Amino acid sequence: MRIFEYLPELEGDELRYVNKLTEEFDENRLTTFVRSYRARRKEPNVFLLTALLGLVGIAGIHRFLAGQIAMGVLYFFTIGLCYVGTIIDLVNHKNIAFENNRNVARDIYDELKMHSR
Repeated sequence: MRIFEYLPELEGDELRYVNKLTEEFDENRLTTFVRSYRARRKEPNVFLLTALLGLVGIAGIHRFLAGQIAMGVLYFFTIGLCYVGTIIDLVNHKNIAFENNRNVARDIYDELKMHSR
């Protein structure tokens, strides 16, 4: 896995996804991708901590960070769907992070493909 040399912090599904996405990139485009991806990706711990904050403070921050504005507003006004949704998101914080980072990787991939034409 060539991408592991550039992004050793990736693991599991995220590593496999980004590796598959970038396997056709030359070194120049791969370096550009890595720089952009590292700047825009979010660590799973960020989602965990903000979901925890939802239990004691403002619910839904982790959904806003993931770009899920409607869910963030819903969580905010329903106190994390009466805490149940927030507790479920605490358990699934890695999935929320992977979904967010997968979208970020896809956006960067599309940008690089568009500029290479």
